[in-house]
Amino acid sequence: MEASRSKITLKELCGGLPVSPLSPPRTRDPSIAHAPVRTHSLTPKQKELALSNALRYFPDRCHSILGPEFAEELRVFGHIYMYRFLPDIDMRAYPIHEYPARTSKAAAVMHMIMNNLDPRVAQYPQELVTYGGNGSVFSNWAQFWLVMHYLSIMTEEQTLVMYSGHPMGLFPADPRSPRVIVTNGMVIPNYSTKANYDEMFALGATIYGQMTAGSYCYIGPQGIVHGTTLTVLNAGRKYLGLESLAGRVLVTSGLGGMSGAQAKAAVICGCIGVVAEMSEEALMKRHAQGWLQEYTDNLDVLIKRIRETRAKKEATSIGYLGNVVDVWERLVAEYEATGELLVELGSDQTSCHNPFGGGYCPVQLSFQEAEEMLAKDPYRLKTLVQESLRRQIAAINKLADAGLFFWDYGNAFLLEARRAGADVSKPGTEDPLTFRYPSYVQDIMGDIFSLGFGPFRWVCTSGDPADLQTSDDIAYNVLATICSEDLPKNVQQQYADNMRWIKEAGKHKMVVGSQARILYSDQRGRVKIAQAFNDAVRVGKIKAPVVLSRDHHDVSGTDSPFRETSNVYDGSAFTADMAVQNFVGDAFRGATWVALHNGGGVGWGEAMNGGFGLVLDGSEDSHYRATLMLNWDVSNGVARRAWSGNENAQATIVRSMAEDPRLKITLANSADPALVARSLDNV
Repeated sequence: MEASRSKITLKELCGGLPVSPLSPPRTRDPSIAHAPVRTHSLTPKQKELALSNALRYFPDRCHSILGPEFAEELRVFGHIYMYRFLPDIDMRAYPIHEYPARTSKAAAVMHMIMNNLDPRVAQYPQELVTYGGNGSVFSNWAQFWLVMHYLSIMTEEQTLVMYSGHPMGLFPADPRSPRVIVTNGMVIPNYSTKANYDEMFALGATIYGQMTAGSYCYIGPQGIVHGTTLTVLNAGRKYLGLESLAGRVLVTSGLGGMSGAQAKAAVICGCIGVVAEMSEEALMKRHAQGWLQEYTDNLDVLIKRIRETRAKKEATSIGYLGNVVDVWERLVAEYEATGELLVELGSDQTSCHNPFGGGYCPVQLSFQEAEEMLAKDPYRLKTLVQESLRRQIAAINKLADAGLFFWDYGNAFLLEARRAGADVSKPGTEDPLTFRYPSYVQDIMGDIFSLGFGPFRWVCTSGDPADLQTSDDIAYNVLATICSEDLPKNVQQQYADNMRWIKEAGKHKMVVGSQARILYSDQRGRVKIAQAFNDAVRVGKIKAPVVLSRDHHDVSGTDSPFRETSNVYDGSAFTADMAVQNFVGDAFRGATWVALHNGGGVGWGEAMNGGFGLVLDGSEDSHYRATLMLNWDVSNGVARRAWSGNENAQATIVRSMAEDPRLKITLANSADPALVARSLDNV
């Protein structure tokens, strides 16, 4: 048994790699969840390369001790995590003034990194995975130690350059430039397959940063609960024609890092959320945090509770410890036996961006059996996963024919179901972007994005809940002021939804980890809120700097043809100019740090996405940066969506140009389809 070790201080944590003396061995904590064994097909020579790559972080004198140890990690876990160097510290976001840094911007980045690895927040903290099964902050613990050291000694004339988890070093830079530049998973396009990723990750050459994992901007499941709430509310309006979802049932799956928001969102929306989860650890974690109200592992009990809560119109969340395929098939059986449709809305939030690497547990296996098969027979597991996907879709199709409204939540569920041979194609079309069921972006969130609204978030680095409450009040007042003006009805609706959200945010107790908040706002709202926060920091109303950020899943942040840009129909959905331009534009308009990632949400090779962090310290410089950068961060994506022909985006960008005469956007002229057809007929 591992001997207990004394905790280290933040100053010691920032002192560099603990090699003098060498940190004693450490084993994984069996009481917390761990990443599944990573699969790869490294040759003997490649295994030597992987080990050499890991050892180069350490002085030669350490190699004889670390070499065999790291080789065993590669053999047993499929990756070299360097567990020996797990830091003996309570991993969490400490108040910013406690970090031994030379600049508050570097200290803010430290605050955000440690939050991403907080065991209350992270999915597999000891494997440096924040969410999504493989969304990594770093590849190994040596990288963490080095990054914390570099940030502690950084000045305003240096930039930390991050290559897929690896700190390349501090480089001289202008004080106006970003303090950190992050790229994750950037590969030559022809080498962006899942097999390429498995090989490069095992070699220690790249990581999958998901979205806010590798950009240090994750804020726990709250980060998606608001988007999920808006999605469910607008699904009720669009599909059911209802403002109230009382007595209506939403069936979905997943209670992990991101999907854990579903249970909370269902209750906020006033409906009955039924969420299946195979991992008992994940389900119990959400129940203990108060995000999941009740649970059962018995299908009979589940069906009984659905009927009871429907009759009472009780808003609740019911976790089912088991496979969602069993739930869907049981709902079909109930419908066929009684004619009663027990579900109105359905979706799925399993990690289908990584279905064969632990992201989707097939119905034929238990959770433990699936993990064992992943390690021993991954090809057999793939076969079972695809069979399970076909069964799941077959059940959903039967219920949809009876009146269920189902949508894809942008996790590549329908994409992988199609690849598995499931019946998800829309009759009469061969368009690769079109399925029998819509993406939630196509049907719901796409209209919101095109208005310029998206997931804007902030973190109070003091760590004081009172500062978060103050920021909530400030944000509400800003939105209320804007909402009092004469706005288009669809814009007014978005402001009203978000005012209600921020007014009730505190009572829903959504904070897990850092003192953070999220709301959906457009360009004008984001800028005004940022300016108001900066003023509050300047006068001491908020006691420490505020970090602004957003989900990469936003108006401009992500090019993803099966999610964020699935409602772009001009043939450019598979291009990535928008996300790359956003990353570059944020960098030279004032962001404190920027990140650009391969993948995110729908999987490696399926998207390009980027994000930022911006520290508001109360200065005039922060005011200028926030104003310039946030205007660009939204208008870039609205302009692209307007050029593709989206009418909401066209109206929005015209209003933006009227507000800022410096903004000049190329506007699209619509071609008459009949004229186009006649022109081609004459060729």
